[in-house]
Amino acid sequence: MRAVLVVNPKATTTSERSRDVLVRALRSEVDLEVRYTRRRGHGVLLAREAVRDGVDVVVTLGGDGTVNEVVNGLMTGGGPDGGGRARADDLPALATVPGGSTNVFARALGLPRDWTEGTSVILEGLRTGRSRTIGLGLADDRYFTFCAGFGLDAAVVHRVEVARRRGRVSTPALYLRSALGQYVFGAERRHPSISLERPAEAGEEQLATVIIQNTAPWTYLGDRAVNPNPDASFDRGLAVLALRRLRVPSTTRAVAQILSRTPDPRGREVLRLPDLDEFSLVSSRPQAYQLDGDYLGERSKVRFTSVPAALRVIC
Repeated sequence: MRAVLVVNPKATTTSERSRDVLVRALRSEVDLEVRYTRRRGHGVLLAREAVRDGVDVVVTLGGDGTVNEVVNGLMTGGGPDGGGRARADDLPALATVPGGSTNVFARALGLPRDWTEGTSVILEGLRTGRSRTIGLGLADDRYFTFCAGFGLDAAVVHRVEVARRRGRVSTPALYLRSALGQYVFGAERRHPSISLERPAEAGEEQLATVIIQNTAPWTYLGDRAVNPNPDASFDRGLAVLALRRLRVPSTTRAVAQILSRTPDPRGREVLRLPDLDEFSLVSSRPQAYQLDGDYLGERSKVRFTSVPAALRVIC
């Protein structure tokens, strides 16, 4: 079995020594090549090369950003001339060793948070041939594995990224402070401008912020799963939670419901739409936009599509 290990050398929870341990462990099971990402977007190119080279498995060592890049490389490297979508069985399988600060995708698959324990699970999966096929989300022409955000959620991600570039460590406290700061000082609360449009369905207008999930949980605060749509699944369509207004009482209530042990957000200002195949978000003002926790700038329109049975994963 041939495999490629795509390593983000800046992965926050691993060292050069631990990477060497991982390489030796993988080489005991597969014919392994190791490739390092050198810049943003490099993981896409490395995964496309792996598809064209006909490898059996692509293993990632990094955070959710590394996984997202590799997934996009796999999904866009297997069609005619490397530009279309191949069947899941015709693509290399994906194995994810958690190496970032949060690792939502790996944990949503049921992998342990610790990279050494996660490696053991993956090695067993390689030995036994154990895998599952999961669905993905597609936002315009970019795939995502677990979540997307349009509005407040994405603006918070941007604040965190700026803080990390300034040397701050990614912690739950940093996310909470960033969320509070964005809500108080950066959110447009009086005039919601987002509309959700669905084919052959009535639209939803005047939304303030929108969260999209391809699985549950949406994210983690430390060890605590955060679940706006607890029924979201890799085996279903996309799940949406939107807030119509960002008034203090209703927003506080919605956040408390989301963070509860049995999350079930409801209320006049809450919109939940499960299992969607396709929809678009349109705004009269450009909105912050993120996929899999990676801030992608501002957009006025994004089309979302559920892509079922898209990719095989070792877990």
